Amino acid sequence: MFFELGIGALLAFAALLLLSAFRILREYQRGVVFQLGRFWRVKGPGLVLLIPGVQQMVKVDLRTVVLDVPPQDVITRDNVSVKVNAVLYFRVLDPQKAIIQVEDFLMATSQLAQTTLRAVLGKHELDELLAERERLNLDIRQVLDAQTDAWGIKVANVEIKHVDLNESMIRAIARQAEAERERRAKVIHAEGELQASEKLMQAAESQPGAMQLRYMQTLGTIAGDKSSTIVFPVPIDLLKGMLDK
Repeated sequence: MFFELGIGALLAFAALLLLSAFRILREYQRGVVFQLGRFWRVKGPGLVLLIPGVQQMVKVDLRTVVLDVPPQDVITRDNVSVKVNAVLYFRVLDPQKAIIQVEDFLMATSQLAQTTLRAVLGKHELDELLAERERLNLDIRQVLDAQTDAWGIKVANVEIKHVDLNESMIRAIARQAEAERERRAKVIHAEGELQASEKLMQAAESQPGAMQLRYMQTLGTIAGDKSSTIVFPVPIDLLKGMLDK
């Protein structure tokens, strides 16, 4: 009886051992197999057979990972302190390197993204950070991709999400924008006056009475303002021109 129980237990153990030798990997998974502690091969997807006690397998997900980079304190080249966060898209291309070359490729990529974000953005001024995000995204991606290549990781994209400024800097930027709008308005007004004067000079050359007519129109416009009294001297040449008409 004891012999039969021993045989039954042995058979049950053998069955469990046999079942544990079979692994199923999905289409987006790969298995890095080690044999007696040494790398053997990458297997999957589908059914994978392992030798119990001799071979061990580490699963690796090949899908794109979306990694949120927490807000980083960045000091720009023009000494402005800002907080910047970003999102990183990457995937594992070489499961062997991702497992063997780095202890935790997710943590390593996250830490590298944070330091790279501060290093790259610190080389640019605030205006570039606000207006040229696409170029900065490309710069950060290229730096990260070059450094993670040794880990078998491909960085597909980096997107800067938010650039947070303190209140004093926001007010300074608003004042600068207002000054720029006023400058543009004055330039446009000056260009309009220049074009109008050129047209008047052309008209005066072809029709001598055009300047006198313009002078009278200006007097009429100013006279419409009843808040003040303005005295304009009338040149004798102007009256002479009008009388000649």
